[in-house]
Amino acid sequence: MRKIALIFSLAVGMLGSAAATDAFAQKDKRAEAILDAMSKKYKAMPAYQAAFSYTAPGAKPYTGDLTVKDNKFRLKLAGQDVYNDGKTMYTYIKESNEVNVQDYDNSATGDFNPARIYSIYKEGYNYKHLKEQKQGGRTVDVIELTPEKKNTQISKVQINVDKADKSVRSWQITDKSGKVTNYTITSFTPNAKVADNYFVFDKSKFPGVEVVDLR
Repeated sequence: MRKIALIFSLAVGMLGSAAATDAFAQKDKRAEAILDAMSKKYKAMPAYQAAFSYTAPGAKPYTGDLTVKDNKFRLKLAGQDVYNDGKTMYTYIKESNEVNVQDYDNSATGDFNPARIYSIYKEGYNYKHLKEQKQGGRTVDVIELTPEKKNTQISKVQINVDKADKSVRSWQITDKSGKVTNYTITSFTPNAKVADNYFVFDKSKFPGVEVVDLR
């Protein structure tokens, strides 16, 4: 669970409180317009699915898959499958055939919530437009986010937003030690048709599973 939370630190609000602490906080208007357009695009979708790749220095590259619908999500990643129906979160660990169950508060900024990845820039960050560059034959706007609070594990985040359709193509997280982690969206399905039960862990489908109730 800790591994998953680290991977999606951009999305889960783990970089600190949303309250501003810098009287000279900078909100680049060009960056803000791009981020607002990007956020509007994703919020308008009733559901979407995204496959992604992840690379970090000294770590084995791997892939993952995320599905979001309203305040529900499901994440498949590195032998773990996270189900969240908006009220309860189930983390299934394939290797040990174990599932951890815990209550979930969608409004809590510290809770694991990849469904908020496209709006966290509004919650305690400065941001600025760095440049335009080519990525996979597309032109992207590179935007840098820095947390307003100084005592965070993350020093900066760069998001590459497609200039034409305002979709997120990739992002890069740099921690205080200088370690850089890269994430790239490899495929994206907007307006995905997903039933609500896709986000609910069905114990009957996992014979012998050990249930660890943390509530």
